[in-house]
Amino acid sequence: MEQTKALNALEPFLALSKSATSPRAASDLVVQATSAPNTYVFAELLQTPNIQNLRSSQEYAPYLTLLEIFAWGTWEDCKSRSELPKLSAQQHQKLLLLSLLPLSRSHATLTYAHLLTALDLPTPRALEELVTTAIYAGLLTATLDPAHSLVSVTSIAPLRDLAPGSLPALQSTLQTWSQRCDAALSDLEAQVEKVKRDAVEREKLRRKKERAIEAQTSDDKSTGKRGPELRGGYGDEDAMDIDQDGGSGSGSGSGRVTRGAKRGAGGFGFGGAGRRLG
Repeated sequence: MEQTKALNALEPFLALSKSATSPRAASDLVVQATSAPNTYVFAELLQTPNIQNLRSSQEYAPYLTLLEIFAWGTWEDCKSRSELPKLSAQQHQKLLLLSLLPLSRSHATLTYAHLLTALDLPTPRALEELVTTAIYAGLLTATLDPAHSLVSVTSIAPLRDLAPGSLPALQSTLQTWSQRCDAALSDLEAQVEKVKRDAVEREKLRRKKERAIEAQTSDDKSTGKRGPELRGGYGDEDAMDIDQDGGSGSGSGSGRVTRGAKRGAGGFGFGGAGRRLG
């Protein structure tokens, strides 16, 4: 969106460049383009023949250098070149705004002290106004933190042109970034595999414990429910049941003998008394 807006703002100057056949007219066009609102990209204007012809003019060649600085340079580059034409207030403001972009790429969080030095701003108030202007212009997404003297930048508009010879450095940067991504991906994959292995081991241990519990439960059931007959005799209650049921089998005498045997030799029962009386 910002690129489209910036390119649309540059269109009138591209049309005017066709008629700017003299070095004076071409230099005036450079001043107009760098002073106009919303013009933040200048590569197409730089490539036009009449602007490139400024290179062969000793008097107006600094205007071509100035346009190159607006395209891919910073305020630091401009102030170190004494041969450049003096900037108007609009040009100075525009170049400071453009200089914020590479500064923000280098530091995700910028200090007031760093920006004040890099941009030669007199006060923190001036810096805050510049950053606010950049935010409203769509150049940055950032927040100001006056309490801690910080500017936190979260995104930057892709509005700066590439300087000649910058592609190898850019490719190297992208290659380094790609290698870091590959290394991070490998680490993540290794961690995922470790989590899977740990999960499998935990599941094996859980199943082993379940089998041990089931085996123990089965042993308890097989040993804990054996009847008295398996332990070598009848219990008291079973003997009473036999006594009670004896009359229907072998006769009442069997029942009396059993009760007598339970009472012991010194006991007395009705059966014994009957025999003595008889």
